[in-house]
Amino acid sequence: MTEHAIEIQGLRKRYAGNKRTGPKDALNGIDLSIPRGSVFGLLGPNGAGKSTLINIMAGLVIKTAGRVKIWGFDQDQNPRQSRAAIGIMPQELNIDPYFTPREALEVQAGLYGVPKSERRTDQILALIGLSDKAEAYARTLSGGMRRRLLLGKALVHGPQVLVLDEPTAGVDIQLRQMLWDNVRMLNQQGMTIILTTHYLEEAQQMCDEIAIIDQGDLIIRDSTAAILARMDTKTLLVRAEGPLGSVALPDGVSRDDRPDGWMAFSYPRSRVEAGQILSALTAGGVKIVDLSTTEPDLEDAFLELTRH
Repeated sequence: MTEHAIEIQGLRKRYAGNKRTGPKDALNGIDLSIPRGSVFGLLGPNGAGKSTLINIMAGLVIKTAGRVKIWGFDQDQNPRQSRAAIGIMPQELNIDPYFTPREALEVQAGLYGVPKSERRTDQILALIGLSDKAEAYARTLSGGMRRRLLLGKALVHGPQVLVLDEPTAGVDIQLRQMLWDNVRMLNQQGMTIILTTHYLEEAQQMCDEIAIIDQGDLIIRDSTAAILARMDTKTLLVRAEGPLGSVALPDGVSRDDRPDGWMAFSYPRSRVEAGQILSALTAGGVKIVDLSTTEPDLEDAFLELTRH
């Protein structure tokens, strides 16, 4: 067994398109490995190729070229084993409205060939907080409950890899917290989690490593900490007593006077220290009332890396 949950080599996908647009390349030779037991973020702008990549891993889209191995099983050589190793929680609420949650989980387990004696329907219902709605028709469930049911359906066959495609889109804070608690618990039990989300603060908090895809290309793949460390800009926020006149700032420091009274000094932290800026302000006769610093976050890194 390899140390990677997912191994992708030279993955390409070209859609035929039509007479007006012609063929379109969705993935341009992606090479990507995802460690076992990690919480891995798969990020990118709309249309970057994330959904195509996920659907190829799930066996729903046929790749044009390349190799995909899931939990050590090659998709071409061992298609059944590779599909059984992965569970997908899709973004779309594709649930039969006339099935109860219990029936939906039972049918899903049957599709994966899970024997009745090995099914964990009650356990999964408890995990996703739907035990009291087990016999209610899915059409009567709220949007948040339906999203929880999608998570349950992805878990019925006991996959080693769980893909969460925009899991918290449009859900309330309580459901979001419950979902992340479940994800942490599953990960602690050894499950590999792959997360796609547009809420980058979630990815920053949850993910050990991150890959960013843009226009079908892998832009970067590294630990979350290393990606943030690439951002050299830091900001010092200062509130001064009285108006601030002309002050000789160190080279590389820019100043932005904000409407709320704060002054933002952006500087390259590899060449300038906050103390140098404060010394320059003091030398200029500025009386500082309050100050704070802000570090770059994953959103800053994402925008920088995907800026065209």
